[in-house]
Amino acid sequence: MIVIAQLSDVHIDGGPRAAERTRAVLDYLDALPYDLAAVLVSGDITDNGTPDEYEEARKLLTSRHPLVICPGNHDERLAFRRGLLGEEEPSAAPVDQVLRGEGFVLAVCDSSVPGEHHGYLEDSTLEWLDGVLTGTPQEVPVLVAFHHPPVGLHTPYVDEIRQFGEERLEALALRHPHLRAFLCGHAHTAAATTFAGRPLLVAPGVVSTLRLPWEAQTGPDHHVHLDEPPAVAFHVLGGDGRLTTHYRVVVARR
Repeated sequence: MIVIAQLSDVHIDGGPRAAERTRAVLDYLDALPYDLAAVLVSGDITDNGTPDEYEEARKLLTSRHPLVICPGNHDERLAFRRGLLGEEEPSAAPVDQVLRGEGFVLAVCDSSVPGEHHGYLEDSTLEWLDGVLTGTPQEVPVLVAFHHPPVGLHTPYVDEIRQFGEERLEALALRHPHLRAFLCGHAHTAAATTFAGRPLLVAPGVVSTLRLPWEAQTGPDHHVHLDEPPAVAFHVLGGDGRLTTHYRVVVARR
């Protein structure tokens, strides 16, 4: 049994709230009596993309489990690479990463668009992903992750800034049957749907939870719940190759 934890949208901003909620989730994962195959943090690591925020994020996002972090629309690539990847002369290229574990591959794509809030996978990222999939034996399941969902989730606030150009990713996926699922964040809500005939699994937000249209209220924060606890997703690959996802809330200190 392979278990991958996913958290998303921590939005480190120099304040205590985001930091405490992020630390609560990482402490919870570290205290598990089980060695996770990976911990994925799927974007919006900082709120403003500043060096100070990345320095704080670097200290908070530590784990005894293998950890992979990708950018979101609130991140800034150069500062991300300097602050989290330790690159002294960072490239402006997409931050694409792969984790090859025992019995699985996690391919993490950068769907951020510099200076914009919507998502898009650059041609270089799709070429890289195609190479990862081609170079992985067919019997090894591959999970593909990024920040922005490539389909609408019936959440107008998020759907306007989802990942676009998704037909290119769909065409790629159809050529690789061992691509088992897509993992993303961005929506600040636990959700499950399909894309390219595979599960598309959306991690809940750590810093806040999206208020769904049928929960709509008025006021300056009408689109978010600020009082809901942070949460995490657990993606489980069984010996039969079937993928199951569980969601758990985590009690934060405030």
